[in-house]
Amino acid sequence: MALRSIWNGTIAFAGVFVPVKVHSATEDKTVHFHEVHVDDGARIEHKRICPKEDKEVPHKEIVKGYELSNGKYVVLEKEELDAAAGSASRLIEVEEFVCADEIDPVMYDKTYYLGSQDTGKDAYRLLHDALVKSDRVGIGRWVFHNREYLVAVRPIDDAIGMHTMRFHDELVAVKDLDLPTPSRNPKKNELEMASKLVDSLEADFDPEEFEDTYRERLLEYIEAKSKGKVESLPKRTEADDPGDLMAALEASVSGRS
Repeated sequence: MALRSIWNGTIAFAGVFVPVKVHSATEDKTVHFHEVHVDDGARIEHKRICPKEDKEVPHKEIVKGYELSNGKYVVLEKEELDAAAGSASRLIEVEEFVCADEIDPVMYDKTYYLGSQDTGKDAYRLLHDALVKSDRVGIGRWVFHNREYLVAVRPIDDAIGMHTMRFHDELVAVKDLDLPTPSRNPKKNELEMASKLVDSLEADFDPEEFEDTYRERLLEYIEAKSKGKVESLPKRTEADDPGDLMAALEASVSGRS
């Protein structure tokens, strides 16, 4: 079954317009839990309560409010939030094209697929092929769910993909982190041995080789517990003491020789 689009609009750059549909490129596989009352197994409900009236508030009476420094709120209706986006509310505005290797992966957030609308198939294919030929990534802006995103538009196989990105002021600088300072520089033989170990693990990346083993183990445990087959908790694997760094490197390299 084809997945429905989550947003319809237009890619715009230099006076060119490409009608597109936005589709999620990822699917959440996380094992989700509900809050349950341990005494009777009933699922816990969370209700929206007005603290002044001490009563539940129906959804239709709830609006968005921005809190000011004095504790008061400026209430905004949906129409006002949409109007704040201006003409960008239905546009993915590409402002420039850059080399992909200029973008630090730390800036990427979520990935989407862009599909063509019925009236823009030719323009969509032209944009896709131009991105492939130029080996460039389009950088622009996209307003979605009352937020402006920096986005990168690039070809993914036969489709066009779009990554939402962090703005530069959302990134935490390494210098601002409380990271330990190395006590010394690595010795020459340590660096050579570590490089050999890295080389021994060299491979072509195949995403299908990696599965969420934690999720698999958790679901197996849940299935067993639901059938009353659990007698004890699984043993946790503890990390080894690093000990002698050089000895550990030599052991790892020799074990892979």
